[in-house]
Amino acid sequence: MTAQPLLTTLLPLVADLSRDLPEGERYRRLLQAMRALLPCDAAALLRLDGEWLVPLAVDGLSADTLGRRFKVSEHPRFEILLSSPGPTRFDSDSELPDPYDGLVAGLHGHLEVHDCMGCPLFIDDQPWGLLTLDALDTERFERVELDALQAFASLAAATVNVAERIERLALRAEDEHQRAEIYRQASGQQHKEMIGQSKAHKRLVEEIKLVGGSDLTVLITGETGVGKELVAQAIHAASSRADKPLISLNCAALPETLVESELFGHVRGAFTGALNERRGKFELANGGTLFLDEVGELSLTVQAKLLRVLQSGQLQRLGSDKEHQVDVRLIAATNRDLAEEVRNGRYRADFYHRLSVYPLQVPALRERGRDVLLLAGFFLEQNRSRMGLGSLRLTTDAQAALLAYSWPGNVRELEHLIGRSALKALGNCRERPKILSLSALDLDLPDVTAAVAEEAPAQALPMVSGDLRQATEHYQRQLISACLERHQHNWASAARELGLDRANLGRMAKRLGLK
Repeated sequence: MTAQPLLTTLLPLVADLSRDLPEGERYRRLLQAMRALLPCDAAALLRLDGEWLVPLAVDGLSADTLGRRFKVSEHPRFEILLSSPGPTRFDSDSELPDPYDGLVAGLHGHLEVHDCMGCPLFIDDQPWGLLTLDALDTERFERVELDALQAFASLAAATVNVAERIERLALRAEDEHQRAEIYRQASGQQHKEMIGQSKAHKRLVEEIKLVGGSDLTVLITGETGVGKELVAQAIHAASSRADKPLISLNCAALPETLVESELFGHVRGAFTGALNERRGKFELANGGTLFLDEVGELSLTVQAKLLRVLQSGQLQRLGSDKEHQVDVRLIAATNRDLAEEVRNGRYRADFYHRLSVYPLQVPALRERGRDVLLLAGFFLEQNRSRMGLGSLRLTTDAQAALLAYSWPGNVRELEHLIGRSALKALGNCRERPKILSLSALDLDLPDVTAAVAEEAPAQALPMVSGDLRQATEHYQRQLISACLERHQHNWASAARELGLDRANLGRMAKRLGLK
């Protein structure tokens, strides 16, 4: 490769370093430039997070890849790339499993033999992550100069460094995050990530950042299974109390006779079975955060006692007259309409208003669009690792089924569905496969499976008045728009799925008024 094409490719990225771009857009441009420099069918940028590799941007891979979390020790190719000082190209006949097997976008069959190369990225001489390239042609990278990839990796590292510095300046919260990480490691709590890119999810994340920095009481509402406890953990992690305990109590999991003891503690002999003195959840959470899940299940009596603690910060253990002062931030969650409960006399109005200082609604999964595919990718990778498979993927009709379903059980239902479907699909295999694909029939979702599994066209012809040309153009607009949406407006990936040359797709979109 001559110096001129290399410079032509890299100069726009150098110019981008001084521009204020969203992180996702910056990384998308990075991968597009790399694919122009080093033609391939798929590329990815992954960040090293402890023992995991987290995809930040992909081009040419299925949408669910962004939701996956790859454990380095389970993927020997990633281990080799991370341990190398520079670029590595794997032999096309290498027997090492490829983490992307079955994940190349627009490929309906199983991908097992292809060309693969990658390069580690270093920030301040420390390993930060990887750039990876995959090609369907087994000889695609034979003539590629590894020096070109190394040069690109150096600029990629600079791009990443700039993006991270901008983020740190915007958040101005490095010290809080460091304290949160120290406490998380000390307490052995597993980091749980909130995954999503939809507008509804981003609005929720912004609200979490906003209220996290305050000490306001938060009432998290939302349907069953949307992840209210995960939101509570995120609020605590974003607060000044992040290095203090986060104590949780499910109010619906305890009989009413024990709720007071769990909340306020008791002294020896306070009731039958109280053999020792015990601190309650409020005292355990002193200085930190108390999360009350299913708070709508509390009795009127317990609500009155909780109100006193919230107002004064003072409590008494059961069986004791001694006052204990606590400093606790309260986060509550419910799937009930507490305002309606107040109107019906089943909930105290004063307690409700004390809880809902900052109400926070968690969107249902059906309101989050393509986030369902990212979350599915996260659960697919979990199950792939648990089941010892080389790859666990979704077919095109399975992805369509996930997007079409209404998800009454939300994220929890999706998690259980992926685990159940993977187990059943594996059980139906006569021999253990290297790549296990889940189809719409494997998912067995009510109402949508039959529709997406039929061999009829994926979309019915539109009902349009007028002549055949108008109807045809209307259908083409629908088809191209839907394909672009699936590929997050990546025109190259959309063209591959539609079986068109990218330039021809651009001309057609312009003629149809889409560009």
